[in-house]
Amino acid sequence: MSNKVNKSSFIDGPISSEFIGHSILKHQSKIVIGAHNIFLGQVRADVIDGKTVAAIEYSAYEEMAEQVFHEIKESAFVKFELSCLHIYHSLGLVKAGEICLFVFVSAPRRKAVFDALEFLVEEIKEKAAVFGKEIFEDGTYTWKKNT
Repeated sequence: MSNKVNKSSFIDGPISSEFIGHSILKHQSKIVIGAHNIFLGQVRADVIDGKTVAAIEYSAYEEMAEQVFHEIKESAFVKFELSCLHIYHSLGLVKAGEICLFVFVSAPRRKAVFDALEFLVEEIKEKAAVFGKEIFEDGTYTWKKNT
């Protein structure tokens, strides 16, 4: 189990490529790591009932979601031989084409990062108290279903 200090998993607005790149760069000094894997969730311009999604406005029960993220991470450290694990999710408005979820895993060997990443993304989608209001180009909205 990991005993790392809990930092916020939430980022206001879209997750920038600079943030993602810097996160990867910070791990290059950890020379026991042999593999990294990342998942980037991007807002899609879905067409729903003839209307195109322009953005998603994310909200969360932050304390509850942080606890769920913590439990998911702890579970992943038990199941897989991981060195590091980070989950970041957007809050607020994220436009179509922008990144809203960044999951980053590192391990001594490659198989663990592939298996862990799939497990993590599915657990986040199923269990985290994060909600998305899909905002259409005409300003109307619908609540997103996690799929």
